Amino acid sequence: MSKSNLLLISSSRFGDHETPTGHPEQPARATVMTRVADRWRSSGGHVVEPTPIETVDLVRVHEAGYLAEIASTSGRRVQLDADTYASPDTQIVARLAAGAAVAGVGYALDQHSPAMAFVRPPGHHAERDRAMGFCLYNNAAIAAAHALSRGLERVVVIDYDVHHGNGIQSIFYDDPRVLYISTHQYPFYPGTGAASEIGNGAGTGFTFNIPLEAGAGDADLDLMFRRLVLPVTMAFQPQLVIVSAGFDAHVDDPLGGMRLTVDGYGTLTRLIYRLALEHCDGRFVVVTEGGYHLPALEACLEEMLVVTAEQALDLEEIMPVSGSTDVAEAALAPILLAQTPYWPSISTSAQL
Repeated sequence: MSKSNLLLISSSRFGDHETPTGHPEQPARATVMTRVADRWRSSGGHVVEPTPIETVDLVRVHEAGYLAEIASTSGRRVQLDADTYASPDTQIVARLAAGAAVAGVGYALDQHSPAMAFVRPPGHHAERDRAMGFCLYNNAAIAAAHALSRGLERVVVIDYDVHHGNGIQSIFYDDPRVLYISTHQYPFYPGTGAASEIGNGAGTGFTFNIPLEAGAGDADLDLMFRRLVLPVTMAFQPQLVIVSAGFDAHVDDPLGGMRLTVDGYGTLTRLIYRLALEHCDGRFVVVTEGGYHLPALEACLEEMLVVTAEQALDLEEIMPVSGSTDVAEAALAPILLAQTPYWPSISTSAQL
């Protein structure tokens, strides 16, 4: 695949969402995203500006009263929860972020090619009726709901942020059309994401949590992806893959306790994108979440672009990451207990 097939959606306007001095979700993150996008454009990559999301897409995920609350922050500085803030331009910036995610879905469905939305504020903690954890609109959930509105019947959202995406989980907890898979540090903020949280009603089995203790590294995540994430996703037969891409599991990140590296994130990208190529005709959308060590964020964004554009290996040819898998192996038993009734292949599935 050439660079021209990969669409990157981002904007310097994401820096207009201001947070208090010292806040980890700072405007400098947008500067990093813009710098990476500018280099990608200069090297021949396709980069476009997002447009604000339409209200019809927001109301598929968020309650009208909550949308009115966010709209009312325009021109003001408001603390929305313990660590989530709005500044005068936040509501339009948040609409641009959600709009970028929806534009990525449109491109992936129409062109059968990958799209990446480098955005802030992040989204996966936002619930239907409240902001939370730096998040206002749930960008990845909005993207998934938009895909369903386009006629898709099965969408997988794979979330590897160090924090569990409670918002995505709660929004689709009863919905069998969206398979939500999360690898995350646990116990940790926001307190959700236990292996026993598997969905409800018709959605039972379509929430797949992979909680890992602090200290998990590249080999642990690689094992969990090959042992659980890939087999379950293949069994689900998605028509679109959405990645909630948080880089706060990086070893240098100040908020997390995991030990992933740039190379480890590159391997995860290779695995997920190859899965999308082989099982849903290349329909692959990335929406950024956390990542608060700026040099690590920049390196991870670059790596994700490069390995996606240069993808050539079959799944079986992507070599497993070497290193200790003690954290992953210790976490397997409760996950298998909770999920094997719904995904029987994982009881005996070999590592891919």
